[in-house]
Amino acid sequence: MNPARPLIIESIGEVCPLLLSLQIERPFVVLDRLAYEASGAHEVLTPFFRQKATEFFTEFELNPKLDDVQRGIEAYRRSHADFTIALGGGTAIDLAKLIGALAMQPDEARDITVGNAPIQNAVKPLMAIPTTAGTGSEATHFAVVYVDGNKYSVAHPSLLPEFAVVDPKLTESLPRSITAATGLDAFCQAIESIWAVNATEESIRYASEAARLAYKNLETAASDPTYQARQAMSRASHLAGKAINITKTTAPHALSYALTSNYGVPHGMAVAVTLAPMLAFNAEVTERDCTDPRGSNAVHQRIAEILRCLECESVEAACGLVRRLLTKLECQPLREICGESDLADLVDSVNAERLLNNPRRASREQLVEVLRSARDG
Repeated sequence: MNPARPLIIESIGEVCPLLLSLQIERPFVVLDRLAYEASGAHEVLTPFFRQKATEFFTEFELNPKLDDVQRGIEAYRRSHADFTIALGGGTAIDLAKLIGALAMQPDEARDITVGNAPIQNAVKPLMAIPTTAGTGSEATHFAVVYVDGNKYSVAHPSLLPEFAVVDPKLTESLPRSITAATGLDAFCQAIESIWAVNATEESIRYASEAARLAYKNLETAASDPTYQARQAMSRASHLAGKAINITKTTAPHALSYALTSNYGVPHGMAVAVTLAPMLAFNAEVTERDCTDPRGSNAVHQRIAEILRCLECESVEAACGLVRRLLTKLECQPLREICGESDLADLVDSVNAERLLNNPRRASREQLVEVLRSARDG
């Protein structure tokens, strides 16, 4: 992994001069049309796109689907693109990663996405322009895709963008609900990255700063936004992305996917509803159920770092803080989403890979209890 990637561009106004200097002639642009218009990016980028042989890919569903990836690959190959640009939220960025990379491979997209074939050929450069402050996808070397209703994560160094435009002005038009949901995703990524089995000193630095920034600025960014709060959340999102690029996510993400796919809960909120009970669960890790090879003491030290980030003296206080934040952000309670009888089914559809990265081993019964605590809390 190239530690210099992605190169950060702090203003959308710097994009066209950069593209001109790179002598880009045939950009392939994966575009969320609504985000393009609402963010103001169209006013800056359209003159450049009109001068070039630009191919736009705009017709896709929320949460990347294999069908969309395959259609994008066909369009990409027809365009003979020399550069890829993604503009929008996590869906647009993940689709651009997958389309640009998989279009250059000899194997079928389906085989690569489900893990039956590798990414082996070089890909064209990618610029990610996030218009939300939440997914951190512009800073990661993986992308999610749904195949036949099942969620897969494709990981490869070539999926890490060469350039990332982290400009808080692009998020100013976001409604409260999207600001809250995407901000919660960044907040959860940061917390999970700190306790993750794969945590390193570098990832903890990124994640700790991201957690502090999100904790202090998310409510303001959603409810009474200022430029400073938007700027802080854009940085928090990017840092959280850099953190999970090293560690990946853990149990709250593992439990979230069925809530999104089966009940339509926005991703960030689906993750956040189990964050507090999972914090309490992981804080009780012992040597008997610790999955981190560094041992339970190392996990407890990282739990203590989470408490410092949230300015709490106890796990109970931190859990209360998280629950109050979700209430303030109008995050739908789990009890309004599903019934008691649905909890076991949610656990049965859990992402096993993400569970392995959780620092405390969890049985099926314990995961049901975590969901019950989230539902009743």
